[in-house]
Amino acid sequence: MANEAHIEHISFFELAKQNMRKLSMFIMLALIMIVFAVMTGGVNLTPRNITNIFIQNSYILILAVGMVLVIIIGNIDLSVGSLIAFTGAISAMLYNTGMGIVLTLILTLVVGGLIGCFQAFWIAYMRIPAFIVTLAGMLLFRGLTYIITNVTPIALRDDGFKRIASGSLRIDGFSIAGNDGLSLVVMILAIVLLIWAMLHERNRKIRKGFTVLSFKYDILKVAVLSLLIIFVFTRFAAYRGIPTVVLVLSVVTALFVFITNNTVIGRYIYAVGGNAKSAKLSGINSERVVFTTHVIMGVLSGLSGLVFTAYMNSALPQAGDGFELDAIASCFIGGAAASGGIGTTIGAITGGLVMGAINNGMSLMNIGADWQYVVKASILLLAVFYDIWSRKKSGLG
Repeated sequence: MANEAHIEHISFFELAKQNMRKLSMFIMLALIMIVFAVMTGGVNLTPRNITNIFIQNSYILILAVGMVLVIIIGNIDLSVGSLIAFTGAISAMLYNTGMGIVLTLILTLVVGGLIGCFQAFWIAYMRIPAFIVTLAGMLLFRGLTYIITNVTPIALRDDGFKRIASGSLRIDGFSIAGNDGLSLVVMILAIVLLIWAMLHERNRKIRKGFTVLSFKYDILKVAVLSLLIIFVFTRFAAYRGIPTVVLVLSVVTALFVFITNNTVIGRYIYAVGGNAKSAKLSGINSERVVFTTHVIMGVLSGLSGLVFTAYMNSALPQAGDGFELDAIASCFIGGAAASGGIGTTIGAITGGLVMGAINNGMSLMNIGADWQYVVKASILLLAVFYDIWSRKKSGLG
């Protein structure tokens, strides 16, 4: 007979205080959007602009999904910007031979994975610090990109590749009240799936006898997330449908949320990041975990390189310059701990959207790149400071 779950009754403010680390990034994103809405007269909330935020930051968000895993195990990867340039050039060359986009995608991911294996070998088994290995990789693959492209952009043979980043998912003629019907249907399905996931997780905890919060708090959580889904998808519906790249990003995000929350390798990644020596003594092959994590980063760098090439509609030798810093900043803003062991895929995505919303808002206000750097640097510094401060306050630091 299953144990009865303990229902925890706490006030809303106590719940918010306990989850402030998780809530802070969402609060920050909401405040940024509201501030820029006031300062731009609501331009940043228009359907076209919301769609552009996702399209223009998709490759950074994909990188952030892999980078947060690397940061969780206590490492860093400085090579991802150069890998975007290199794999982007490879993808353009492959596509221009006449092969289809599916085969190009698969081969590009394989190339990214092989590069990840190369770097992971030196990090995991040769015990060379990830900072040094990926710094060497940053220089190596930037140089190789210049060699294979002859420092000249590679134009794509047609617009088929471009649809990955700029295309939309929609059914011609299917509209509801003048809006894209497919976007609204997907919105409803997403909300239904969210409700099912909440009930499924709650029932699973009850069956196992775990403590669960009062049902009204789960309802509140689902209501807030549902409002967010409605806001985003109604904007998609009012413009040109769901961007193709949002589907790609959704699949990547869902996959790694599942991996980190429900698989052995996911638990091992957090264990190694929390305390590598203890994980080793517990029987975890920490070298294999580190190796796997950096291979995943290589594969996602390849995917990001392909998406960025599609977005630019050509492979640029200078592509990816500084992207590694944006990806790292997204993870720290999203709640990853500089010391490792803490971080989530959703947090990294949210942090990336925070960076994207700031860039977008300042561009709409015609603020120069110089001040944009100052603002982003300040937010990154404050995010890491908040992480250290909150960990010390909670007795974790």
